[in-house]
Amino acid sequence: MLRCKIGIRRLGICAVLAACIAVRPGVQPLGAQQLAAQSSAVFGNWTEPTGSVIHVDRCADRICLWIISLSRQAASTTDIYNPDPALRSRQLCGLKIGSGFIPRDAAHATDGTLYDPKSGKTYHGQLTAQSSTLDLRGYIGIPLFGRSQTWTRAAGQTKPCAAPRN
Repeated sequence: MLRCKIGIRRLGICAVLAACIAVRPGVQPLGAQQLAAQSSAVFGNWTEPTGSVIHVDRCADRICLWIISLSRQAASTTDIYNPDPALRSRQLCGLKIGSGFIPRDAAHATDGTLYDPKSGKTYHGQLTAQSSTLDLRGYIGIPLFGRSQTWTRAAGQTKPCAAPRN
């Protein structure tokens, strides 16, 4: 608690100082961030537009995304577009494609990275969950210079990919 000697001149200064300490725009107390991470609406299985299923969950104190089921429309089962030739033979099934997202509240996570296996590029990203959709915004620099994609919540049980397809 802030203590001030109350005088006519100091009363105004103490009030302003107390207000600045108590209210800091854009900053959540750590407890609120932890609560958002535990009950986030972004968690779960999401189907992206081509039909692959992505699992969104905690990884330490952040949020990450993994491919858990590949669409039949997938061009390959391996990471063929990766800019690192040594990684082009790794399986897409189980691949972490998003990491480092900070939960801001139950429906928003920001400051993460998204890897697009269809292009081999990595972007900054943010997530926004609504009732049955997850909006992803991938961008370079600032969100204004990016592109969005909407995923839908996966219905029923998802059969995870376990072995490479031919």
